[in-house]
Amino acid sequence: MAEGWARTLHAGVIEAQSAGTRPKAIDPHAVLVMREAGVDIAGQGSTRLEDIAGERFDLAVTVCDDAREACPAVPGAARTVHAPFDDPPRLARDAKTDDEALAHYRRVRDEIRDFVRALPALLAPTGSRERTTER
Repeated sequence: MAEGWARTLHAGVIEAQSAGTRPKAIDPHAVLVMREAGVDIAGQGSTRLEDIAGERFDLAVTVCDDAREACPAVPGAARTVHAPFDDPPRLARDAKTDDEALAHYRRVRDEIRDFVRALPALLAPTGSRERTTER
């Protein structure tokens, strides 16, 4: 969802790419709630971190709660920021209905949108190129 928001809200300014330690197929519930918000992420995919080794990034953003404990190192990132979003599939696991499950996805979608709106401020020069982690 973060990549979709970045591509939509900051097209031509931010080049977003999803990557992870265990990338998987895009979640159909995420596709649905993003489509409701006018963003099509159906064609997006995630890359393994190993596949982008050697590339340089101004900022790496780790998302979802499980990344907090197993926060991957992104060697090519000038800075790393952790955004502690709840993991919608984990929240929806015990949902009794699709509507109940989708409510979790919608809430996290909106939180991610607000975070991504503020990304240009995070990308502003900080005077230091050291790797930082904000929690």
